[in-house]
Amino acid sequence: MKKLLLIQPSPYQKDKTVVKKSRLYFVGLSLPLLAALTPKDWEVELIYEVIEDIPFDTDADLIGISTMGHGVIRSIDIAKEFRKKGKKVILGGYMASIMPLEAAKYSDSVVVGDAEMIWEEVLSDFCSGRLKEIYEKPLPNGYFSTPMPRFDLLKGKKIGDFLPVQAGRGCPNSCSFCSVSCLYKGRYIKRPLEEVVRDIKQIKDLGFKKILLLDDNIFSDRDYLHKLLDTFIELNVTWMSQCEITIGHDDDLLQKLYKSGCQTLSFGLESITKESLDKMDKSWAKPSEYDYLIQNIRKHGIDVSTEMVVGAEGDTLESIRKTKDFIEKNKISVPRFYILTPFPGTRFFEQIEKAGRLVNKDIYSYDGTSAVYKPQNMTPDELTAVYWELYENLFTFKSIIKRNILRKEMLKMPHKYLFNTIVNLYYREQIKRRITPNIF
Repeated sequence: MKKLLLIQPSPYQKDKTVVKKSRLYFVGLSLPLLAALTPKDWEVELIYEVIEDIPFDTDADLIGISTMGHGVIRSIDIAKEFRKKGKKVILGGYMASIMPLEAAKYSDSVVVGDAEMIWEEVLSDFCSGRLKEIYEKPLPNGYFSTPMPRFDLLKGKKIGDFLPVQAGRGCPNSCSFCSVSCLYKGRYIKRPLEEVVRDIKQIKDLGFKKILLLDDNIFSDRDYLHKLLDTFIELNVTWMSQCEITIGHDDDLLQKLYKSGCQTLSFGLESITKESLDKMDKSWAKPSEYDYLIQNIRKHGIDVSTEMVVGAEGDTLESIRKTKDFIEKNKISVPRFYILTPFPGTRFFEQIEKAGRLVNKDIYSYDGTSAVYKPQNMTPDELTAVYWELYENLFTFKSIIKRNILRKEMLKMPHKYLFNTIVNLYYREQIKRRITPNIF
């Protein structure tokens, strides 16, 4: 029996030590799904470096390593170490997929995009000693199928109280900075509802009552979402996900979302400046509607989480500072921000490179916490400084209390907002150390 070791690396801190946590709250789906796609005559081990150490002395025949965002440097270092030991290494995930030729420098093979259509061929080629440099076979349009994830391999690991499920991949929108747009090019591909039901039942059988719906945009197909919510109502689950903010216009759907057990939706609002959104190819989003949409979503019993970027073409130092007022006015419990970064493979990177505005060409330093290009209305240093200023001003004790404790929902769901307060305090400590806040 051959052995496969699958690794989700943890990113480096500023001092080059690896980020470690006592618990992994947001467990990804890629490793359990890859394990399920692996033939039964293979032994599979999963390692999440943020909560456990990598067994570099493993007897595994093949090493699979995920690459995600600013954690890619750690992924490369792990790959180098295993190759020194004579192991065959495969890189996959978001960063490897948008820069496959670069990833191939550090591995024996690269899987681009989704693995469902190609993983069996990869393992067969490995066994016969003829691994290809790059594997890529996109999912078909319409529907795609996956086996039941190997969540049994998570047994004994220090994880949170919910597990991931996915109903669809991709998004019909094509924002210029977005990696999802690079990989799916405006497509939204769905799974058969019976498979989604099967996966949720497995999660419930394992003793979990909450799920994280990992779709990039659950509002991509309204009819499909209605059918999905019908199944959630029957299964009696509690869940959270992400989608576009325009769902706040759809009262009928919001009522059904709440009835189905949806507690929180996360929205990529990006900017409160319309010009910035237009330049990102996100003109369908209207900041003038944000207040109403957030209030309407909350009115239906669903909490709102946000992610935003700073430094877009229409942003100014003043508009970035005003973002603090927007977040506090709307009582966003746990806001997250990133400096808009032109990652290779995106249209935004092509635009900035063509204009000669890159000031840092070391792509492995791109971590979303410092400006790597010349913004339109400020210097790179000013953008970096105002980014951390925004975070510091929003994570004072006063702001944390204002956004989480001094709100009417606190009386209805005290445990939720006390937990959010704890998360805010944790983020506060990370911000002091100049680490992009995240609980993973």
